[in-house]
Parts: sequence; C-alpha cells; structure tokens
Amino acid sequence: MRCSFRARSLAALWVFGVVTATAPTPAAAFELFGFKFFGRDDADETDTVIGEPQPYTVEFEVSGDTGDEGRLKAASSLWKERDRPASGAAGLIARARGDYRNLVYALYASARYGGTVSITIDGRQAADIPPDAPLSETAEVKIAVDPGPLFLFDQTLIRNRAPYPTDRKDTVPTPESGGFEPGQPARSTVILQAESRAVEAWRQQGYAKAKAGPRSVTANHPNETVDATLEMQPGRKAHFGPTDVTGTERMDPRFVAYMAGLKPGEEFDPDAVKRASTRLARLDVFSSLRIVEDETIGPDGSLPMHILVSERKLHRIGVGGSFSTIDGLGLEAYWLHRNLFGRAEQLRIEGRVSNFDNKTNPEDFTYRAGATFTKPGVGTPDSNFSASAYAEREVLDTYTKTGVSGQAGFTHQFSEALQARAYLTGQHAQFEDDVYGTRDFTTGGFLGAFTYDTRNNIGNPSRGHYVDVTALPFYEFNYANAAARFTAEARTYYGVGGDNRLILAGRAKIGTLFGPSIAQLPPDQVFFTGGGGSVRGYPYRSIGVEVGNNVVGGKSLVEGNVELRGRITETIGAVAFLDAGAVGANSTPDFDQNVKFGAGVGLRYFTSVGPIRFDVAVPLEKRDGDPDFAFYVGIGQAF
Repeated sequence: MRCSFRARSLAALWVFGVVTATAPTPAAAFELFGFKFFGRDDADETDTVIGEPQPYTVEFEVSGDTGDEGRLKAASSLWKERDRPASGAAGLIARARGDYRNLVYALYASARYGGTVSITIDGRQAADIPPDAPLSETAEVKIAVDPGPLFLFDQTLIRNRAPYPTDRKDTVPTPESGGFEPGQPARSTVILQAESRAVEAWRQQGYAKAKAGPRSVTANHPNETVDATLEMQPGRKAHFGPTDVTGTERMDPRFVAYMAGLKPGEEFDPDAVKRASTRLARLDVFSSLRIVEDETIGPDGSLPMHILVSERKLHRIGVGGSFSTIDGLGLEAYWLHRNLFGRAEQLRIEGRVSNFDNKTNPEDFTYRAGATFTKPGVGTPDSNFSASAYAEREVLDTYTKTGVSGQAGFTHQFSEALQARAYLTGQHAQFEDDVYGTRDFTTGGFLGAFTYDTRNNIGNPSRGHYVDVTALPFYEFNYANAAARFTAEARTYYGVGGDNRLILAGRAKIGTLFGPSIAQLPPDQVFFTGGGGSVRGYPYRSIGVEVGNNVVGGKSLVEGNVELRGRITETIGAVAFLDAGAVGANSTPDFDQNVKFGAGVGLRYFTSVGPIRFDVAVPLEKRDGDPDFAFYVGIGQAF
C-alpha cells in the first residue's frame, strides 16, 4: 500500500500548522563573561533515548528535477536525525508519522498540492505499522516523494483591506509584492505572508487588535491552480493608554516607563512599541524584556501597555587583549556598574597596558586608565549625557605622550541607524619626539559627529553600510593657535549568495586639518596611519610626513582597505586583503604623494562573540626599519 497525501477533491480546504519541540539540555561549555566558547549548540546534542535504541538507515528519493530535494530533506526529521538512533521502535515509527506532515507542509510551501509522500520501514508503510510492532535490528527506512505539478494562483482576494495610509511611515509592503497575485506560484508561505502584511497594514494605522478572519483556500487539481481569499477584522482604533512596569528591583519603574516613550493619548503605533523595546534594551540593565498590549481596548479607545522586565546583575567585569609582532601584546580590563542610582546610570572604570614587545623597562610601555559616567534619558528618552576622564602614557616609534584628557557632552539617537554626538573636550599633555624635542600642549575644543550604521552585525558584518563624519575645532593655549580637524569614514559590505559565504568588504577614510604649522600642533591631533586598523604590515602610526630619517604627523590623510572574506566551514574562514594609506604635509590631500601599501591573508575562527582574527601582512613599500611581515591577532573583523 502506498500512502498518498494528495487532495482528491476540486476544492480542498487545508490548514497550516506549527510544530514545536522541546530543546534538549546543552552540554558543558567554556563561558567567559556570559559568552560561550567551544560548546555545541542544542541542535548538536544527542537526544535522550528512552528504552532500547533503534538504529536505522534511510534512503531519500525525490521524483523529477523540481529543485525541491534540499527543502524536503531539511523538513524531514528522519533524514536530519539519521545518524542518531530513535527511542526504540515506537520512537522511530512516531518520527516517521511526523514526517508525513512535515513533508506535506514542505510541498505546500513550494506550491505543490498534488504531491504524494511514501515512507516505509522494513518495507511497510509507516502509517500502517502499530506503535508496538517489532522492527529489524537496523531498520530500513525509505522515503519517496513525488512533488507533483506546480500550482499557480488563479484568484487572490483580501476582503476588508486597510486603506492606503496617509502617513508614509505607516506603509507596509503589499501582499502583491510578495507574490500574492494571479499567475504567481501559490506557495503556502506566500499566503501566510500576505495575511500577516494585511493585518500589519491595519495595525500601522492604529488598529491594535486587527486580526485575520476566516481563510478560504481551494485547490483546483485539473487546472493546477489555487484560489485564495483572506478576510481582515480590524476591530476598533486605539491610542496608547497608561504604561505600567512589572519586575523591577533596583530600577525606578517610572523611569522605565519614561524611557519607553509610549505617550498616553497618541495613536497606537507598533513601530513606537518596537522603538521602545530597542531603547530599553540599549540601557543594558535587563536580562529579559517584553512589552505587552492589554487584552482589550478601553471604552475611550485607550490601550494600556505593560512592560515586563527582569534585571541583570549590577556589576560586570571584562578582559580583552590583542597582539601583533610589531606592536607587541596589549591587555585591557574594565569594571562596570550598570545602575548606580536606579535610573540605569553607568560607571565604567577601565585600564590598558600595551606595547610590551621585547621591552623590559615599564617606562617604555603604553598605559591608559580612566572612567566614564553615562546617564541615559537626559532631556529625551533618546538622549544620553556622558563624561569621561583619562590619564595615559603612549610610547610610539614616532612620539611619546604623557597627559590627561577629558570630555563631556550628549549623544542623541535619531533612529536605529542615525546617531549624533556633541562633546566639549580638553587635554593637557607633554610630547617628545626626535624632530621637535619636548613640547607641552593644552587644548580645549568642541567635537561634533554623525554616525549612520546599517550593518547587520557590528563584529562580523555581511551587509550594510557605516558612515562616520566628525568635526573637532579646538584652541591650543600654549601657542595661542586655533585649529580644526575633520574626518570622514565609510565602510560597506556585500555578500555573495543567500548564505553570504563570500563577502566583499571595503573601507575608505579621509581627513584634513586646518591651522598652524605641524610644529605647533599636538602630535595626537595631526594625522598618522599604519597598523592593524589602517595599513597592516607597518608599525602603528608609523606612516606620516618624512623629515629626514624621521616621521612626523601630517595635515591630511587618505586610507583605503579592501577585503575578500570567505567562509570555509561553519567555524573557519579565510581573508585576503589590500590596504593603502598616505599622509600629507598640507591640508589638502595629495593623491600623488607617496602612498604606502600593505597586503596579506588571514584566518578567522568564528565564535559567539565574533570572529577571532589571525592576519599576516607584508609592507609593499618597505622602508628602513620596517619589518618583513607582521602578524596580528584580535577579536572581530579588521573593519
């Protein structure tokens, strides 16, 4: 007997279902500050076997060349779990019976409603085998699927559809743009997506309790077509009511409601709820967070909102490090208090020691220590105030700096992608170099910046763009000079293929500085390039304006980087890169100046905190004193 799941009538009503499973307990793994390394995912854990394990072999056959074989195998538990024994004969039979449904749903998702599915165990159709039937020692499972013809939409209709929005922000992609129209493949996923979009169109216009009504889907087998009718039930229009907060311990619940920004009386907007969730998550105070609408809209049209939270521990400690054969080893650590006064005020104390290399004298190391205080929600829920102070000694080949610095100001988040910063800055430092000797500088300035960031992953992006534009006018008091420093940086990422196994990444940066001569400017404000974050293969900040046998900073900067990133396995990747950089003595970049190039290759080991980076670079414009090659280790992509 062959079990067929084909609709036999001209008009067959079918229902979509959702299958859930209980995740097994994860195996032990090494964790550091909440991040898991070298552990296996839940999907990799061995199922708990109840009773005598039942091994089996499986053959999977798909008729025709429809391109569905991969999707069907991915839907089959028998195929995915083929290397693991079932929980006895009954477990294998149950797994097979579940696969009838899984495979039929997969066929529906491919717009194939006339297919057949056959699953046999030891030559018998699985649907006919009693749960207590004995099986052979290693059962033989055969899965045969005939996808059948591709069905197309003949008629598509959405009753009680939302009107076109008057506000462009309320626009939702149309069901038709997703394929819900006559002549397109009648995939079940397209029908569900169309229904979801039609509901969301009502919710975007304030109808918070909009839902889908009865769905009518009929398949006409002789014509190989599908008619689909969806009905919307928008309900009443709503506006935000009061917001209450549950689960706070140290946090002020009134501040949590303020930061959510759901103002009573304003029209209900699911985008506002999403922004509220993002804003609250950005506070880094909650381990779990949910914003829930009340079940009913009040008689006056108000919809109360409920915020359910669970707080994180107050303190956090972190460590990090980097290494290159040029700049040596760098170690850093921080201590964070994430809720000083009950309104998510943060205090971060951090320190860094680097430039160990082969040096033994502590005076040759680079030190940096300081603290940053951040208070969110100043003025608006999207504005933060922060103030920081640092003391540092930086020892480089081009100069040595010893000084203190500080800044205070505001950050405003205009949208999820756009941020602005405005800070007052100040610094007093002493610099030593081989060209100008010992000089003291005291500066005060104003830093303004805009950042636009649409990267899908900051540590390992595969798509999106990043743009940062910064202006820093400042006054230097010792020499009584005014100056202004400007930089613009752009990064872009392009993934090839649906799984982004090959990524082309690019970065460009330019800078210019207007003001007095280089001799009267602080060396950390003029431009240098070189090192792991700019032109690999050269020492950090070693490329500048050449003065005899020495190098000083310049008044213009040009940098460019191109990387080709490939993923070899799920955890291993490879990179090939070319870097370029140049520094000019004048404020206007000179593209004819001596550009330095570095090239190399690298490996990436992907972890839950981002890729661990191993790069080897060669300076293509090697100077006296430059290394033959440089080796870099760090966490995250180079840019």
